Amino acid sequence: MNTAESATARATRIMILAVLIVFTVVPLLSMITTALQKQGTLPSGLSFPVHPQWHNFVDAWNAADFLALLKSSVLIVLGVVPLAVIFSTLAGYGLATARTRGGSVIYGLFILGLTLPAEALISPLYYELRSMGLLDSRFALIFPLLGLFMPFGVFWMRTAFQSLPPELTEAAELDGASSWQTFRRVKLPLVLPSLSSLTILFFLWTWNQFLLVIVLINNPADGNMAGALATFQGEYGTNVVLLCAGALIIMAPSLVVFFFFQRQFVRALLQGAVK
Repeated sequence: MNTAESATARATRIMILAVLIVFTVVPLLSMITTALQKQGTLPSGLSFPVHPQWHNFVDAWNAADFLALLKSSVLIVLGVVPLAVIFSTLAGYGLATARTRGGSVIYGLFILGLTLPAEALISPLYYELRSMGLLDSRFALIFPLLGLFMPFGVFWMRTAFQSLPPELTEAAELDGASSWQTFRRVKLPLVLPSLSSLTILFFLWTWNQFLLVIVLINNPADGNMAGALATFQGEYGTNVVLLCAGALIIMAPSLVVFFFFQRQFVRALLQGAVK
């Protein structure tokens, strides 16, 4: 009976996974086959063209000036992700280890930040950045994204540090290690899976940021590739083939990063589940 139940449960899990894969892969395959069709046509379905038009990707790249957008996206990522990871790690470690009065209140405020939707902050951000003279610049994206990422980053890293055995701290103190040495040499190496997965998440969220870009940036060259998709769609909305090619170019870096670092991401999730 147990064997039959386990086989049924396994078949159910496989079926659910297959359905999820279909809903994920089919739209991507549809975009790929559409991007390889002849421009000016209205393709439908998943029919792969007999003569694929690979130059559509080159045309989309040149039409949207993706090289300038790529440089701007990289600058924004470099301005957001390293600082967000560092601040989240330090704050998470402090809230997980320090026994100070008011620590739970500070952590509660960070958790409260998780409940605030980004859409509700658009109008205050717009007027605040305008008064600071930062609109239409990359800082109009970097500073808000740092603030929006902090609640989740602190929650993630605090949980990672709390999962470590407290005996490690006691052993390090007996060996004469300072608080900084305990953090850098003992605990930080043990939370590298969580740190790497947080870095991947911050990269994906920054690279694919769309709402803030279209509201706070007027010049597409100062935004990112995802935000430029709105301008690209406005100019080439009737050219479905070119639009799919441009969308795939924008998606490519995210897919590549997740493909190469998926093991670290899954390892961090499993580590948190086990502990």
